[in-house]
Amino acid sequence: MKLIYLTSRFPYPINKGDKLRSFHQIKELSKQNDIYLISLSEIKVPKSSIKQLDKYCKSVHVYHISLINRIFNLLKTFINNRPFQVNYFYHHKIQKKINFNISVIKPDHIFCQLVRTALYVKDEHSIPKTLDYMDALSKGLERRIKISKFWQKPFVKMEWQRMKRFENLAFEFFNNHIIISTSDRNEIAHINNKNIEIIPNGIDANYYQKIITDKIYDLIFIGNLSYVPNIEAAKFISKKIFPLLQQKVPNIKILISGSNPSKKVLRLSNENIKVTGWVDDIRETYCSGKVFFAPMSLGSGLQNKLLEAMSLGIPCITSNLCNESLGATHMKNIIIGNSVEQYISQILNILSKPELISEIGKNGREFVNKKFSWESSNKILMEILKR
Repeated sequence: MKLIYLTSRFPYPINKGDKLRSFHQIKELSKQNDIYLISLSEIKVPKSSIKQLDKYCKSVHVYHISLINRIFNLLKTFINNRPFQVNYFYHHKIQKKINFNISVIKPDHIFCQLVRTALYVKDEHSIPKTLDYMDALSKGLERRIKISKFWQKPFVKMEWQRMKRFENLAFEFFNNHIIISTSDRNEIAHINNKNIEIIPNGIDANYYQKIITDKIYDLIFIGNLSYVPNIEAAKFISKKIFPLLQQKVPNIKILISGSNPSKKVLRLSNENIKVTGWVDDIRETYCSGKVFFAPMSLGSGLQNKLLEAMSLGIPCITSNLCNESLGATHMKNIIIGNSVEQYISQILNILSKPELISEIGKNGREFVNKKFSWESSNKILMEILKR
């Protein structure tokens, strides 16, 4: 099958959730299909990154969205009724290039990741198409309203309302629809949302093997540190959790690590809290901590950081919000908290019991490696594309 795979970001380096998903989908799908990758990009993609996708693709096309175009697209948001992030990634010149690609490649199927790319193929009626919603973006925006500054709230609320409508509208452009979890599917407003099929993310269990290293940190948090839900989680750890933990464990050590740390996150660093940016081997960072702590209160979808930490045998403490998509069992293979008091109690409890660290870590690894794999997820996806 000739498959055009359209993304709003180039899938490499793998430093964001959408890139992780697209990279592994392309890698697996390329075993049975000819993949033609079309990616939009805000930055110039280095040749070294393109080479990583050349291994799996018949051709790779990267279309740069210039700063001027991005500013112009922002202004369009006040004229048309589309969400900002849909306008942001759409440009008529790129539309012409994609139309040309489609006419030359003559694909058997078109796959679009995220509703941001949907406009580019909405008028292609003769070719079967699949939309990967990935997450319910509108739900993530709705949760963000409450933590926005007063002057931001009207814009975030407007974006949420528009995204809710557009997620519904985009459904009509495609033959097939997939999403990461049942909880995300339930947030898509379309009357036929039950027809959206669940394709969870996976984990490369062979890569995420536990590394023997010193446990330097009591708690670790890892994620894209320019992403608002992760920024808020890092601030929560520093401002709400750390002061209370320090009263009980004066020398407690916490690591906050991830790509592109914002200034807000960098300022959280102190004698007990270390903040680092991108690292070459994230496994070593995970394994340097006794417990992985992800007190997420915003965002949507399946948290890849939890899959990775659990696959490495690191016990995880997280929120109900995160576990909705994961489906783990409290005090068996994960620990769930929903308040500062619960988190403090759970952290102190597990740090005082090495046997509990070992038990939750072992059970978590078995759970994730059994339930989440790229091979099984993409086997389901391949069946959908064949229809």
